[in-house]
Amino acid sequence: MTGVQGDFDDAGDGDDAAGALGLDVSVAHPARVYNYLLGGKDNFAADRAAAEHMLSGGAKILVGVRANRAFLARSVRYLVGQGGIRQFLDVGTGIPAADNTHEVAQASARECRVVYVDNDPIVLSHARAMLTSGSEGATAYLEEDLRNVAEIVRAASGTLDFTRPVAVMLIGVLQCIPDEDDPVGIVRRLMDAVPAGSYLAISHPGYDIYGPGPRNLASRLNELMPAKLTFRSHTDVARFFDGLDLLAPGLVRVPEWRPDSDADRANPAAVWGGVARKN
Repeated sequence: MTGVQGDFDDAGDGDDAAGALGLDVSVAHPARVYNYLLGGKDNFAADRAAAEHMLSGGAKILVGVRANRAFLARSVRYLVGQGGIRQFLDVGTGIPAADNTHEVAQASARECRVVYVDNDPIVLSHARAMLTSGSEGATAYLEEDLRNVAEIVRAASGTLDFTRPVAVMLIGVLQCIPDEDDPVGIVRRLMDAVPAGSYLAISHPGYDIYGPGPRNLASRLNELMPAKLTFRSHTDVARFFDGLDLLAPGLVRVPEWRPDSDADRANPAAVWGGVARKN
């Protein structure tokens, strides 16, 4: 393994590697908190404390994290199998875990090409160390911010052919973009860069599911992390799909999007999700 790969602890090699990347491990980071909640080891004390603080509030955070990951896998399988997609632009990938986009896609079609984008150096270190493609496909990694659409498209064009359909995956990332940065406009610019026949997949925590619980969770998170999160309503999330054709069953809680089983459907995750096609 290379980079900062491995189990981070609060003294020794983990901190040294993080310091070399310019990371302040004394504050929680969303990607590392998410990694902890998924059962990963690539996190620090501040991340674990933030996660445990969230869990102590009784919110359905663990089931939400797992349902979000399952939605990613189901949507990728659909896009490859029924949508005929062979190219993916996955922005805000987070620290690698089970069923990464290229693994799911290439299990169905080995020639799939995937570009991962994240703006956290620890995520990109893990991606380069862990996310290896099969010989017939391709996998690339960009360190870039979602707001910099033109640069993402320019760099990704070294791996993806933007004259052919691309699936843009924004799974659990748009809540990191505040309203003042115009997230709807960011999504529109991304979809303007891909041709007809492309797809957009989004998951986004909703504050209008199960009463005040999700909104309280967002407040608790924002007390613990410098990167502030914005949970949104069903109406807010639907705006990201303006001008696109939403696939059935529409914008729903992620466990309700083409679940594999009744147990999947019963997951109480407070996360909206949908997949749409550009015509």
